Order: sequence, then C-alpha cells, then structure tokens
Amino acid sequence: MARMVQCVKLKKEAEGLDFPPYPGELGVKIYQNISREAWMNWMDVQTRIVNENRLNLADARARKYVKQQMESYLFEDKNVEAQGYVPQS
Repeated sequence: MARMVQCVKLKKEAEGLDFPPYPGELGVKIYQNISREAWMNWMDVQTRIVNENRLNLADARARKYVKQQMESYLFEDKNVEAQGYVPQS
C-alpha cells in the first residue's frame, strides 16, 4: 500500500515518495510534505531551468540556484520557470 502525505504543493492528500529525494533536512522535509506527483512536476521544471539557463550542475552556484528554485516551487507556491538567472562572467 502506498504511503500517503498531505502535499503542501498540491494542497491535497496524495501518494508520497518512497525515500527522501534530496540529502539532509531538506530531503526529509520533502519526503514528509511533498507527493510523488508534485515531485515529478518539479523534476520537469528543474530540467527546463537547467537546460534553458545552460546550468552546469558541477558549479556550486548553479546547484545553489536550483535548490533555491526547488524550495520556492515546492514550499512557497511560486512560479519558478526558467528565467532571470545570469551566471557570473
């Protein structure tokens, strides 16, 4: 039987994730509060953010930016489509 969570992103009870999808406390927070459906939606958004902004995830600044976008999308109900990221030259 699937584990259910009260998803803060979708604002409904939905099937939860099988394990924390991110390291540390943030991963546990996502595991406890975000549904599988909302996480899959985030993965699509994240792919667009990385591709359209040509982010190199080996770069710590890029990872920090993606993490900030993830938290805004999942927990602050913000629209975080790929826009506005200007890497340092």
